[in-house]
Amino acid sequence: MLLLAIETSCDETAAAVVRDGRQALSGVVATQVDIHAAYGGVVPEIASRQHLEGIVPVIDEALRSAGVTMADIEGVAVTRGPGLIGALLVGVCAAKGIAAARDIPLAGVNHIESHLLAILLEEEVPFPFLALVVSGGHSHLYRVDGIGRYTILGQTIDDAAGEAFDKVAKLAGLPYPGGVQIDRLAVQGDPQRVKLPRPLLHDGTLNFSFSGLKTAVHTALRKEPSLAGDDLPHLCASFQEAVCQVLVRKTATALERTGCTRLVVAGGVACNSGLRRAMAAMAAQCGVSLHIPSPALCSDNAAMVAVPGDFYLSKGLGALDFDAVPVWPLDRIAAELGWA
Repeated sequence: MLLLAIETSCDETAAAVVRDGRQALSGVVATQVDIHAAYGGVVPEIASRQHLEGIVPVIDEALRSAGVTMADIEGVAVTRGPGLIGALLVGVCAAKGIAAARDIPLAGVNHIESHLLAILLEEEVPFPFLALVVSGGHSHLYRVDGIGRYTILGQTIDDAAGEAFDKVAKLAGLPYPGGVQIDRLAVQGDPQRVKLPRPLLHDGTLNFSFSGLKTAVHTALRKEPSLAGDDLPHLCASFQEAVCQVLVRKTATALERTGCTRLVVAGGVACNSGLRRAMAAMAAQCGVSLHIPSPALCSDNAAMVAVPGDFYLSKGLGALDFDAVPVWPLDRIAAELGWA
């Protein structure tokens, strides 16, 4: 199946043409980073308006880059949720319009599901595997037994890892998006310079918490103003080390408890060089295979939406009568499909 995939869950307007849910023929992303940078974060109303302006040109460019026309498209997959409801509605309405006009099937896909399956665009990872999805809004551990079959093992109880990166960067006076800035500066700093907590590291659960770590950074900056100046690389290195250590330790525990021998790390924070190094070292020590998508597939993109979208359409699970949803727990999908 030649699928048109659309993603508008936050501040990236994206479209891709993908064959059989595995071969990306094109992938176009129109970013809004420069627009939201002035506000220090994503403004939902502005994001929605930018999606409205960009959705048609982005889809047209995806088709052109793939060397196909709309007449060649056999199905559509779109991010249904979770995400910003206004942003999601733009993509969902566009997808429904295309599917109805062309009389082709449509699949509404979970954004987090797309992230954890993005690796399948680059390599086949046999099921089952353990997946850590870390992004601006999500920090979750899943056991993945197949497409549509997910068991949640742990999740953040407050701030997600990516959210913590951006908030700490803002506290330190770094421009948005802060995660990239922290990663860049961290390589120049001493990760032991600033003593920071490792929240929930030894609580026996697989849950995460990063709000206390953010507060600890705020306290450190108040006590030692130089951490926002000459010593900023040390603060960045120390903060990044704390986040990575928690993510890695919890993931290692999940691997031990589930017995999984394959690990997938996905989501925007999976672009972080410190996390990639730490996960690689842990995986080697534990004797498991590590699979992390290339950075372009870790950040929000449309090609990843086609992986589950193609699968569901192949099972005859397409529909036009669905709504965009800001909250959509991934572990409910099997029950919704009648597979539980």
